[in-house]
Amino acid sequence: MTSPPANARIVRYVFRERLVHALAAVSFVYLLLTGLAFWTPALYWLATVLGGGYLSRALHPIVGVFFAGVVVAMFVEWRGVMRTTAADREWRRSVVHYIRNDDSRVPGAGRFNYGQKMMFWAMVWGTLALLISGVVLWFPDTVPAAWRAGRELAILVHAISGLVTIGAFIVHLYMGLAVVRGGLDAVLRGEVSEEWARHHHPLWLDEKK
Repeated sequence: MTSPPANARIVRYVFRERLVHALAAVSFVYLLLTGLAFWTPALYWLATVLGGGYLSRALHPIVGVFFAGVVVAMFVEWRGVMRTTAADREWRRSVVHYIRNDDSRVPGAGRFNYGQKMMFWAMVWGTLALLISGVVLWFPDTVPAAWRAGRELAILVHAISGLVTIGAFIVHLYMGLAVVRGGLDAVLRGEVSEEWARHHHPLWLDEKK
């Protein structure tokens, strides 16, 4: 068989995957901004920009439930390919070379490398914690007064989970925009060149062939 040219285009994300990813991104950014507005008075102006404190307070939990539903859809879509493999463990041991951009010493990755998989699971578990703690905060009167410590724990869990997911989001954004050139184009258009796939995800390219 004749190999395709180096500039051949390969489908990386189908439309369904790109749509779910876009919905997750938009809803998460809204939750991030309104959440920061509620976190400290210094950032309350964000709520004002987004329609006012009352509207932000009303929409934040609703958008939160929507975001959780989108994450569930992503989990159903990608849970199989997000499992850690032997190649991932080898990649993890060479993460220092990856950070240093010494790609020649980084083992090949499948469709998603180990770092992307950890980002995925951080968002899945973080979203679950946010959803459970958020429901408690959304309906505080449904929690018995004797469980006041539980309500206070929900505040702490919500804050910590929010910080974890925000950190994962920032890393994901930085890697996709600044480190892995062409990553954003892959998410928007769904296609990558064979050269890009060979450089970043050679094991996945071999599977595609």
